[in-house]
Amino acid sequence: MTDSRTLFDFSTVIDRHNTASLKWDKYKGRDILPLWVADMDFKSPPAVLKALKDRVEHGIFGYAVTPQALIDITVSMLFEQYGWQVHPDWLIWLPGLVTGLNVTCRAVGNPGDDVMTAIPVYPPFLSAPLHFQRNVVTVPLEYRDEKWGFDFEKLEKAITPKTRLFMLCNPHNPVGRVFTRDELIQIAAICEKHDLIVCADEIHCRMILDADKCHIPFAVLGKELQDRTITLMAPSKTYNIAGLGCSFAVISNADIRRRFVQAMAGIVPRVNVLANTAALAAYQDTSQWLKQLLNCLRDNRDRVFSAVSQMKGLSICHAEATYLSWIDARESGLEDPAVFFENAGVGLSDGAEFGCPGFLRLNFGCPSATLDEALRRMKSALMG
Repeated sequence: MTDSRTLFDFSTVIDRHNTASLKWDKYKGRDILPLWVADMDFKSPPAVLKALKDRVEHGIFGYAVTPQALIDITVSMLFEQYGWQVHPDWLIWLPGLVTGLNVTCRAVGNPGDDVMTAIPVYPPFLSAPLHFQRNVVTVPLEYRDEKWGFDFEKLEKAITPKTRLFMLCNPHNPVGRVFTRDELIQIAAICEKHDLIVCADEIHCRMILDADKCHIPFAVLGKELQDRTITLMAPSKTYNIAGLGCSFAVISNADIRRRFVQAMAGIVPRVNVLANTAALAAYQDTSQWLKQLLNCLRDNRDRVFSAVSQMKGLSICHAEATYLSWIDARESGLEDPAVFFENAGVGLSDGAEFGCPGFLRLNFGCPSATLDEALRRMKSALMG
């Protein structure tokens, strides 16, 4: 076990150039700091690195099955954190959470049916339904009392006779909300009333930054809700192992689970041996690393909030969770804020991809030196 006094390094800048990194290669050959796609510029936990090293030294990388130890620890973890008694048969292992979003859209309803979600939202929520000839129905989140939330009246009015699926992101990407029990109960009541299946993307569930906030899985709100919910989780964001590809769905309803598995048939590969190894190690012995990571991210979040709040034409909401800040640039007068800051040497995600033009998403999962330089460039560019 890791000594509680161990200090982990979240300050060293690691050169990711020439590592075939999606995040960094987007701007290859240009002096642009990439704060866009959601992976972090920190090394994964030492326990994960050691487990991978040991598995590589074994030297054989054949087809894999999910290790029983990974199944057991996942079931235990869900019970310990949420009091959620998950049967091992409810777990379906996937080579990535986006795969789960797409399989869900294929498994629920039929071509021509509607899939509803609230915007802004993680871009695959908007693209996945289209791959399977579903219609995307979007309802804007509203900003009141300095935070984003649902307009439940608009949400219910957007439901049509063809709506079969509601896709929920909690904790929310990109606005950083941890939805409260009351908010989730109101969503649940609407979904029950209209007999909607719910796909809950809860990939950031371990990345709660506010001490007074608590993640509540949608499926734990009640037995009936559990049986209409597909929960998607993964260790990938929390432990910075997204490139290895390991996630899982929790589906208690046997009919929905059967349809989900059928939708995977022939197109979704097994999780590979290294991804399984990393996931197991991440869940086994990384609590102190995670505690220190969250402290680092809280500090980074506050740096971003303070700096952006003072930039002309920009406003920012408080991130309760994730390592992502959502910035409103609509008052800046910039025709294309993402391109403007890219030209200033900072690569941010364009809010249009999330369904909200005029906004930006900033990934603060990086050493403070990188973050401070990016914020300096942004401020300088706005000052002209």
